[in-house]
Amino acid sequence: MDSWFRVLLGASRSHKRLVTLALDSVFIISAFWLALIVRLDSVAPLAVIKNWFLLVILLPVSLFIFVRLGLYRAVLRYVGANAVGAVVLGTVISTVVLVMAAFFTQTAIPRTMPVIYAWLMVLSLGGSRILVRALIWRLTAVTKTPVVIYGAGDAGRQLATALSTGPDYYVTAYLDDDQSKHNAIIQGIPVVAFDEIYNLIDKKRVKKVLLALPSVPRSRRKEILTKLEKLPLVVMTVPGMADVIDGKAQLDEIKEVEIEDLLGRDPVSPRSELLAANITNKVVMVTGAGGSIGSELCRQIIKNSPQKLVLFEVSEFGLYSIEKELSQLAYSKDVNVEIVPVMGSVQRINRIETCMKAFGVQTVYHAAAYKHVPLVEQNVVEGVRNNVFGTYHTAKAAINAGVETFVLISTDKAVRPTNVMGATKRMAELVLQALADSKLTSKNTRFCMVRFGNVLGSSGSVVPLFRRQIKEGGPITLTHNDITRFFMTIPEAAQLVIQAGAMGKGGDVFVLDMGESVKIKDLATKMVHLSGLEVKSESNPHGDIEIKCTGLRPGEKLYEELLIGDNVEKTTHPRIMTANEVKLSTAQVEVFMHEMDIACHNFDHERIRMLLLEAPTGFNPTDGICDLVWSEKRLKQSEVDKEIKQKVVNLRNV
Repeated sequence: MDSWFRVLLGASRSHKRLVTLALDSVFIISAFWLALIVRLDSVAPLAVIKNWFLLVILLPVSLFIFVRLGLYRAVLRYVGANAVGAVVLGTVISTVVLVMAAFFTQTAIPRTMPVIYAWLMVLSLGGSRILVRALIWRLTAVTKTPVVIYGAGDAGRQLATALSTGPDYYVTAYLDDDQSKHNAIIQGIPVVAFDEIYNLIDKKRVKKVLLALPSVPRSRRKEILTKLEKLPLVVMTVPGMADVIDGKAQLDEIKEVEIEDLLGRDPVSPRSELLAANITNKVVMVTGAGGSIGSELCRQIIKNSPQKLVLFEVSEFGLYSIEKELSQLAYSKDVNVEIVPVMGSVQRINRIETCMKAFGVQTVYHAAAYKHVPLVEQNVVEGVRNNVFGTYHTAKAAINAGVETFVLISTDKAVRPTNVMGATKRMAELVLQALADSKLTSKNTRFCMVRFGNVLGSSGSVVPLFRRQIKEGGPITLTHNDITRFFMTIPEAAQLVIQAGAMGKGGDVFVLDMGESVKIKDLATKMVHLSGLEVKSESNPHGDIEIKCTGLRPGEKLYEELLIGDNVEKTTHPRIMTANEVKLSTAQVEVFMHEMDIACHNFDHERIRMLLLEAPTGFNPTDGICDLVWSEKRLKQSEVDKEIKQKVVNLRNV
């Protein structure tokens, strides 16, 4: 039976239509004769010639009606309400034709016979199509993955409909927390309580749970994911409602669970007046525009209708990519803004100052920096040049160009730094604070800096690394079992940076509320469990993914901080605080910059480290000097010294 049915399904479209027409002809003939026989309780009507003549008229006319109503254009495996509606409407018209043909041919038929005929037609034509769809579903379901949809709302029903027509999944049940929906049937799918999922795993062999909760707050999603991660299931989700409304995604798209959901942090709605204050109808420049933070700042800036957006970037590919993306974004948002891609380094003051003056820049978001801790440890001079001198030159250029607002993007690694990157970012903060306090130097330029932790999805984030390692079968590499970090989404961080910049009065150090710090090992474990896998360990040697500790990298801290002291004040924004911390005078900064410039020029790494230690950065290095060039030079010098000593020893022996 199954093989015959599969052959029929594999036939061409025209052959399927011919078979359907033939079967419908049988149904119409059967309905006509059965209606007469049932009504008269006799087979005598078969001997009446006029009845046969009446059927000859009725059959082709009825088939013609169904053809015109599009019944044979409907694909049987996707037959739905429209096809059933065509069957009912066609049956009504066919019944009217039957009555009229009987009247004009003067064929005597019982008055209730057309009613019986109509019922038999609907049951046979409509029922056969529903039966075929059920058979097709049963045959194809064998090759599909059984899944459960969490959420029996509109999103869940739409997702179930989409999956039913696809080749990959079939829905065995809805899970829903609303008790009033339990034991209900929606689109032929039962709605059950969460406790029933264990039976579904055992009896239905469910492999995946699809979260159809696009409008549920992240705090609630975190609670649900905490329950689901204990189960041997792959957990996936549909996009958030904001992405659906913005046209970035379709509601029935299935993707991996976002890490934002695991953190359970609900973003605070931005204040439009703060977003617009330094952007709307102004000329804005973003340095490091091609980076993770810089590019997101640009996206948020575009939405607030600047007059002109200057993209300053040293990477040719990064500049090309962000300029192309922003041009498309401006077009889709119908924003009339001039996008200016400028290639250059923040280490060249004449280049950046000329650009600021040429375009009349009013607001600068300084995101250009080297942020990868191990790389800066291994390339100390470039880290200092870019992070300290780059900030100093950009700030001086902003003063000379008459820029109104200058916002530095800082980092939590600037607080009691244990690495060169953190020390250079803290020094950049001190440079700006000194310039802000010098009224003669800063003129009308208002400086402020915004300090926050890691952002999800950035170029250095552990999240994409963990995802790739899980897909490759592990192991997941972790530097330390107890390492913790603060996390925030890139869009939220960018919005808060813009709002904090609008609140600055001059020399402010703003600190973003990052919520609770996250233990990275716990994050990795959750990601493994939500992929339907188990962590391999000594207590579970048959697990799927191993988590390996590789040891802290040079300069890496176990945990990060956002505040140097306890002198912190709240602002009018619930996620933004301001810190009052130690400062340097302009004269002290000038002396430091002069000494550091000489040390960098001479590649005097011992002097560079000493200057960073002497400055009030709180620098407390956990490792020695790790610069690759310096280490190589010392190695070669050591070899030369050994050779010289050996020659001296040889001469003495002679």
